This record gives sequence, C-alpha cells and structure tokens, in this order.
Amino acid sequence: MQVYRQMDIGTAKPTEEEQRQAVHHMIDVVDPDEPYDAALFASQADKVIGTLCDDGVLPVVAGGTGLYVKALVHGLSEAIPSDPVITERLTAEAEATGLAPLYARLAQVDPAYAEKISENDPLRIVRALSVFEATGKPFSAHHAEHAFAQARYDALKVCLFADREILYDRINRRVDLMVAEGLLDEVKGLLARGYHRNLKPMGSIGYRHMVEHLEDGVPWEETVRLLKRDTRRFAKRQLTWFRADPDMIWLDPGDTEGLFAAVESFIA
Repeated sequence: MQVYRQMDIGTAKPTEEEQRQAVHHMIDVVDPDEPYDAALFASQADKVIGTLCDDGVLPVVAGGTGLYVKALVHGLSEAIPSDPVITERLTAEAEATGLAPLYARLAQVDPAYAEKISENDPLRIVRALSVFEATGKPFSAHHAEHAFAQARYDALKVCLFADREILYDRINRRVDLMVAEGLLDEVKGLLARGYHRNLKPMGSIGYRHMVEHLEDGVPWEETVRLLKRDTRRFAKRQLTWFRADPDMIWLDPGDTEGLFAAVESFIA
C-alpha cells in the first residue's frame, strides 16, 4: 500500500526522519487510480535490487504482503483459467446482493483460500469463485498445482512475531495513532480529488472504514471498532501465510541479537 501516492497515514509510511536514517525505495510510485499488482511490483523491485547490489548494498525488503514478497522472490505461478462471462455475472451479483453471500459460497467450496483473504475483497472473491465454476476445482488447488518456481533470489526470510495480547494491543494503539494523525481527513481529501471508493486501494483496511463512515453513515465509534477488529484479522491472515513458508525464521521484535546473528550467518 505504501506504493500509492497521497495515501500516507493509513499505510504508515516511514516518516522523513526514518527515511533520513535509511534510504527507502518503492514509496509513492503510483497514483491510487492506476493499476498495480504483484507482478508489476516484482518487476520494479527487480530494478531497484539490481542497482543496490551493483553498488554493494544489501537490500532489505520490508512489509507484510506475503503475495508480493513471494512474487518477488519466487515469481508468479502460471495463469489460472477463468471465464469472463462467469466473472461478469458474479461481479453483478456482488453489486446486487453484497459480498457476504459470495464469500459464504467461497468458504464452502474453497475454505483454504477463503481463510487467506478478507470477506471484503471483491476482486479475490469473484476471481476464486469464477475459477471454481469454470474448472470445477478450488482456486487453492490450482495454486498447489502451479507451484511457485525455484527462488529467483537467495533471500533470508524473517518474520517478527509477538504474543497475541501484545500484538493486539499494538494494533489498537496503531489505529488510535492513525486516527489522531488525521486518517479521516486524508480519506476526505482523496474522495474530494475524485478517487472513488471502488478503487482497489480505497477498499483496503483503514480507507474502506473511513469511506463507510463518511458515505454510509457508520457511527464513528463503530468505525474505529471495526477498523481495529479487521486489522487484527488481517494480522492473523498474515501469520497464517508466513507459517506456511518452511524457510521463515521467527523472531521476537526486540531480539536484535538473534536478528543480527541470522543476518551475519546469511551473508557469511
């Protein structure tokens, strides 16, 4: 999400001071209404990594979007077939009845994939159901068959993990901080500049909740409560994704000695 210009508070972009301490790349590279996906991210990141390596700098890829990291390190799997007619019908159904019935259907036919995605993600829900209807096989089964290729990079993978009570407290405080810093006004500004709520980044956590408060009349207290809840659920899905990676090293956020030891061993 930090690739999007004008979306700063809700994406927790590094501050100017943080960017003075370490050079950051791949921030503010696209407008909210421009198409962007994992394949494009990997292509752009390849160029940055190549330049850094040529300069003798060891790149650090930081973030929590597992698919983007996997696309960068391993490449994307082969295209999975779907039917545009089915996709169009499901999209119309989602607009008419909402996402809840479609997500419930996906949870029945492909519980493994439904667990990985948000119930408020129309693109992935429709895509997965379209593939299932077109092929008769769950979307997750296609992913398993079209396994990711051998690693494109020699990468050290580290996931920071805290006790759930500590993690949830930090999430709640992070939401309170974003609200205090002006997340609502940021979203008001985006809407005023013509960035519609149906745009992919506007449907992400934080932005979607502010839009629902502004345009659907969701009470403010409920908006904040749902934002905290959905952020916790997202964190749970992140952990589920990364636990499936056998190469992942798990460290406590404060374990700097363990981190430095892992890095030194990796680059030795």
